[in-house]
Order: sequence, then structure tokens, then C-alpha cells
Amino acid sequence: MKKFNDIFCELPCLTEQSKLFSGLELQKKIFKKVDKFYLAQALQKFVNYNAKSFEFLGITPSIVGIDQDVSICFRTSEFVGTVPLRAPDTGKQIGDFVVVPRFIARDRYADYVEILNLLDNQIEAQFIESLPLKSGYHFRPPLYLEAVKFVDYLTELSKTHWQKFSRIEKIAQAPVGQVNWNKYIANQFKVENQQRYPVTTNVMTVFHAEYAQLAYVFGLCKNEINSPRTPVSLKLRIKRKLEVLEEKLYFHRPIKTDRLIERPSDLPIVNGCKQQANRVLSYQANIGTAWRADFSDVFEKFVQHLFIAVAKQIGGSFFANFRINRDSQRHYTWELHHLEPDGIFKKNDSLLYIDAKYKSHLLNRTSGSEQLKTDYRHDLHQVLGYASFDTCSEKQAILCYPSNQLEVTETVYLNRINQTEIRLKILGIPLRADVISEAKRFLIENVFRFEGESA
Repeated sequence: MKKFNDIFCELPCLTEQSKLFSGLELQKKIFKKVDKFYLAQALQKFVNYNAKSFEFLGITPSIVGIDQDVSICFRTSEFVGTVPLRAPDTGKQIGDFVVVPRFIARDRYADYVEILNLLDNQIEAQFIESLPLKSGYHFRPPLYLEAVKFVDYLTELSKTHWQKFSRIEKIAQAPVGQVNWNKYIANQFKVENQQRYPVTTNVMTVFHAEYAQLAYVFGLCKNEINSPRTPVSLKLRIKRKLEVLEEKLYFHRPIKTDRLIERPSDLPIVNGCKQQANRVLSYQANIGTAWRADFSDVFEKFVQHLFIAVAKQIGGSFFANFRINRDSQRHYTWELHHLEPDGIFKKNDSLLYIDAKYKSHLLNRTSGSEQLKTDYRHDLHQVLGYASFDTCSEKQAILCYPSNQLEVTETVYLNRINQTEIRLKILGIPLRADVISEAKRFLIENVFRFEGESA
């Protein structure tokens, strides 16, 4: 936990319980107008004042103690981001609450850049209206994540011959097309201009307005990638792409825009490039407001990537987000239309159901938290429900959690009435790109064993 002038608190995501903030210490340094005999009420008022911000960023505050011996601590979830906070005594802004990824590299997002490029995925930040962030640029959403993705899209688009009709005005020797007669009359008194007609025509060209707007967005992305905020490793990886795009866009004069129009008639690569450009532009517009990004989807895709790679290597099949549909004409409004495990691995006649949860269980092995127990019970029932669709008597399922190291434990649940059993493995996977090769070997050696054979 870190504290700065503009930062009330900085914590990594998936923190089960932060260090305690002493009420007396907060009263001396921040809540200076609060009566020290009413610290518990002041902290409760602080929580109520900032309830919307805490809820948005998935932060759960807890007040511990009574009277002057009172403190506050925080629990963070799968979200990373930044929100501004208000003081309970004056209602004025006191600093930002920052939740950062659990990272290994010096830059907090460097590992995730590699993972997102590997998965061809993105983290979409969500924004809400709020006070301006006191931390400003220091803890804003990592724009270079979106900038790199846009450069990749634009690189693919530049390989196509994307033409559109563009209206241009030129001087013709005959009045063909749409003639600007006002302009002609203004100049025809000169003999040499009497057969020079300013006409407007539509031509197919790559030098059209939408390409020029993409060139403008490219300029924003290039500046962001070349800024000190972007990791050096990322700059080196993308340097050649930037040089090639600069050459290809040399004759395109950038046109400033706030949003590119997305059309159903556009080619898929054009639509993808426009959508990514609009993400970059929306980031520019929302700098300095409360934001969050959900890393649970990144972890799910990362787990699926590993299992797909292993399936190819050992000769199995992997079904990502396979839907188990409801088959009923009559149902209640609140019933689920389908079940959707994160993955189903199939080899021969055996099925293995996989569910990835971006939660802090393997980061808090010895914790007796009731919240952890409740969350695990829900996860367990969910994956056991998926496994019930296997017709064999020995069913298998895996719960994947983020961890600091590769690890696996196994528990067998046995129904002694009919001797049906479910083998549940809890698998810990670090969310880092540099563990992929080791993770593949680990899965093959320790997870994929069907009917007594090593997969």
C-alpha cells in the first residue's frame, strides 16, 4: 500500500484485506475537521460519501473497532482503475483510490501488453462522470495498450487497397460534370480562362477523408507509444511497424475528428480499425475521470489459450465457452437460457470441464475469510454442475485461479449411494506471458491423465 499527495491509497487487485488505516491518523492528516471523539461516525460517513466510487471499482471498505480505536481497511476485486474520493468533514476531494494489476515487471502493465498481443484481445476501460482525478496522467488508463492494438489494425488495413468515392474540384477544358458557374463567371473575363471550367467530380481514390481521419488517430497513437509512459520493450517491438506506416501515410493529410463513423457496409478490417480508433479517441476524451478495467476476461482467455495449445499437442479437442442450452417450452422468467463453462476438454470418451475464476483464493491460502469461503462454494457448485453433464461415473473438473506459481491440488467427491465420483483439480496459473511454455509442460505432466495414462 502506497500513499502520495494525490493518492489516498494504492492497492493491487485481488487484495483480500489491506493494512488498517487508523482513524486517528486519518483525522490528523486528512479529516482535520472531524472531532476525534466521533471517528467511527466520520469513517461511516466517509464510506457513505464515496459509496458510488467504491462500488464502481469493486472496493469493499470495512470499519474495524469503536470510538477512538477505530480503523478502516479495504478489499479489492478483479477491477483495476482509479476513482476520486471526498472527505467526510468538508465534502472536498482528498485524493484518488488506485487499484493496479498484480504485476511482476517494472511497468505495471508491461506483462499484460504481451498477453493481450498474444491473445489478440483488449482491455476496454469503462468510465463514469466524476470529479477530475487528482493523480491526473499518472494513474490514467494505459492508452498505449489501445495505441498498439490500433497500429496492428492499421498495419493490416494498409495491406489492402481501400478506396472510396471522393469529391474533388479540378479545371476541365469543357463543362462536363458539376460546374461551379459562380467561380467560372468570376474569372472568365480573361480570355485565357474562357475554356477553363471549375468542375466537381467523384473519383475512386485511397486519398479520402476517412483514411485521413485514421491518419490523425495514427498520429495520436505514435505520440503515445513514443512517450516516456510506454515501456521500452514495447517501443522496440513496434518500432518497425511505425516506420512502415509513416511511409505509407506520408501523402495522407490528417483530418482531426472526435469519432469515425462505423458502417455495416465496411469491410471487416475497416470496421475493426474504426472501432479501435474510436476507443483511442474515447480515451483521449475521458482522461482525468474515474475509470476501471476488468481483468477477469483476460485471465479467462489466457487459460483458454493454454488449454487449446495443450489440446493440439496431445491430440485432444477443446471447446471454449461451449453452450449447454435449455430444452424446455415452459419456464420461469428468471431461469437461465443456457450454461456456459469456460472450456470443455475432450479426449477419447473422457470430458474435462474447466472454469477460470480471477479471484484471490490461491493468493490467500491460509486465510479464514468468510467471503473467500462463500465465493469458493459458489465456484465449486458451478463447476460441479457443469461436470454433471458427463455420463461416465468418474467425472472430472478443474477450477483455475491466478497464483504466484504453477500448482495443482486434487479433491475427490464421492457419492456412496451409487459410487459416482467427481475429481476436482484446483489449478494455479500465473497471469504472465513468460510462463506459457512451462505451463504447457505442467498441464501435460500433472493435469491431463485419462484412465491411468499420462496424457
